[in-house]
Amino acid sequence: MKTVSIRKEDFLPGAKYAPEWLVIDATDKPLGRLASQVATLLRGKHKPIFAPHLDAGDFVVIVNAEKIRLTGAKLKDKYYYHHTGYPGGLKAIQAERMLAEKPTEVLRLAVKRMLPRNALNRKILHKLKLYTGDTHPHQAQQPRPYTLPY
Repeated sequence: MKTVSIRKEDFLPGAKYAPEWLVIDATDKPLGRLASQVATLLRGKHKPIFAPHLDAGDFVVIVNAEKIRLTGAKLKDKYYYHHTGYPGGLKAIQAERMLAEKPTEVLRLAVKRMLPRNALNRKILHKLKLYTGDTHPHQAQQPRPYTLPY
C-alpha cells in the first residue's frame, strides 16, 4: 500500500478535497457543545484526510447566534476578561451582558479557545461566519444545512 502525503494544493477550491460551506442554526444549542463541534468542522478533523499542519476544514456559517443557551448559572457567574495593557487595566464583562451586547462574540471566543494556538488558528477562524437572525449573505456559496450529532 502506498502512503499518500496530503498537500495544501489538495484543499484549494475545485480540488478533490475542497472545503464545503455548512450552515448551523444555533437556536437553543448549548454554547460549549456547539463550539466544540464547530471547532472540529473548522479544523477538518471530521474528514479522513485530516492533517494537523494544514487547513483542511470547511466554512461554517452560524445563524441565530443570539439564541445560544448557557446552562446552569453561567449567565450570572461567567465573566470574560481582557487587559488594556495599562497598570490596573483588567476589564471584566458578565456573560449575560456580553450575550446581550455582542452575541456573536460569545460564540466566536468559545470556538477560538478550542482551536490550537498557532498561526493556523487565525486562518481557520476566518472560515467562521457568525450572524444574528435567520439570514446570511452566503447564498452564492450554496451552503448545505448541517445538523449537530447531539
